[in-house]
Amino acid sequence: MAMTDTITPREPARARAVFSTDDFRLLRAALADYAQKVADSPESMRVAALYHRLGNYS
Repeated sequence: MAMTDTITPREPARARAVFSTDDFRLLRAALADYAQKVADSPESMRVAALYHRLGNYS
């Protein structure tokens, strides 16, 4: 390639979703079961917050 040649930047490919809506429902159901198991632990607040955030996507 000569110094006078220019490289045109390529447009980034469109981002694909990592999870489907059904995946979010499944993750949320699994998290609900886990939340019951850790209900009395300090981790339960973090699990509840994640459960809530997942609900916004499904």
